[in-house]
Amino acid sequence: MMHTDKIHEECGVFGVYSPERTDVASLAYYALFALQHRGQESCGIVVNDDGVFTSHKDKGLVSEVFTAERIKKLGEGNIGVGHVLYGTAAGRDRSNAQPIVVNHRKGRMAIGHNGSLVNGQELREELELGGAIFHSTSDAEIIAYLIVQERLRTGSIEEAAANAMERLEGAYSIVLTSPTKLIGIRDPHGFRPLCLGKTRHGAYVLASETSGLDASGAEYIRDIEPGEIVVIDKNGINSITRHCNKCESSLCVFEFIYFSRPDSMVDGSSVHVARQRAGAFLALEHPVQADIVIGAPDSGLDAALGFARQSGIPYDIGLLKNKYIGRTFISPTQAMREDQVRIKLNAIRPVLEGKRVVLVDDSIVRGTTSRRTVKMIRDAGAKEVHMRISSPPFVNPCFYGTDIDSKENLIANNHTIDEIAEIIGADSLGFLSIESVTKLAVDCKRKFCTACFGGAYPTREPSANNDRYATKISEKEGNK
Repeated sequence: MMHTDKIHEECGVFGVYSPERTDVASLAYYALFALQHRGQESCGIVVNDDGVFTSHKDKGLVSEVFTAERIKKLGEGNIGVGHVLYGTAAGRDRSNAQPIVVNHRKGRMAIGHNGSLVNGQELREELELGGAIFHSTSDAEIIAYLIVQERLRTGSIEEAAANAMERLEGAYSIVLTSPTKLIGIRDPHGFRPLCLGKTRHGAYVLASETSGLDASGAEYIRDIEPGEIVVIDKNGINSITRHCNKCESSLCVFEFIYFSRPDSMVDGSSVHVARQRAGAFLALEHPVQADIVIGAPDSGLDAALGFARQSGIPYDIGLLKNKYIGRTFISPTQAMREDQVRIKLNAIRPVLEGKRVVLVDDSIVRGTTSRRTVKMIRDAGAKEVHMRISSPPFVNPCFYGTDIDSKENLIANNHTIDEIAEIIGADSLGFLSIESVTKLAVDCKRKFCTACFGGAYPTREPSANNDRYATKISEKEGNK
């Protein structure tokens, strides 16, 4: 198994409600393209045409799964939901592709989910004992079962969702469609982002990031509040807030460090600006004498620019990323994996040769790719390589939708900073402090979850028998 040294966010969600029957599939397609960075394992779109659901989902990138002919076959409708998934080794299967379509006594429902439930295994076992049969390992199916159960007891889909939330623990941002409504749900902690927009044609749009709104031609209205349920139908927008303010917000701070696109706004704050601030804080906390500052594409570029501006050291492009290597690039042997790094990333020798280089990146999980990148820079003639990381060291697993799987696989739990620098071949190494990481997002409306950096978990941890977290090691291409 190839253990990744790059953390990944698991999903992106999108939903659209149009008062008129229209090509909602294309809107979803454009939005999923903009959200592709949140999941590259599989994707799907469901079109709801007055209660008639047409769907397509499969493993692969959006451009691979949805051809022009496939989009045409989805037809028109007034509601559409879309999803992109990043799968772990334990759940990498076509059956986990979303949105999930459910048939039940009171109609149909399609649901897409971003996040991870800490009580997912317990709920699954409880539902199975009650006769439920699962076709996937995703939490979305668990959530769908709970909503359907409540739907049979109550009068409306939104009331069913609100009742189901009483049993859910962990991270979930959800878009779902019933035959007549589009619904967005955000967990009471607000771990994962979800925002609302409106197109000039009067369609309402829900998306994981504002970049998804932009791609679908929608103007940002606001972020969905933690614990809020937003219901959109022919009567407009209705908000259910009974789960709001039940706990302190805990937005994943890595949305600003890595997960979200730089052009997105998350809960009122610019991702691009936050990353530049991270670089500036790094320059203050870990100054160094050097000739140039470069970033590891793409996630380290904004932070590198911030470091350069704060330190006065010139910024340059020292590494070039090949953007034409897709998800399916095969690397079955160690030698081929090393070749893959060279094909994906290449050093620009005239920029680096004879220079003292500051290399800025967003994280180090295991150190594998950092070591290869540092060696690449040295091979290009750099005299010194000083690595700066725009996040604190990872010391805890994450239970809320990223694939930081266990303490044993985190290099910072087994080595000191100086030892890590020696392992990756850097002349010096500096991580951003936890104090600074919580100050990155100017005007952000939320407080942050920093559990993976050593902070307290906002929820209880999964029970010991929840083996999803014992096996949550990704085989995703591209190590750090």
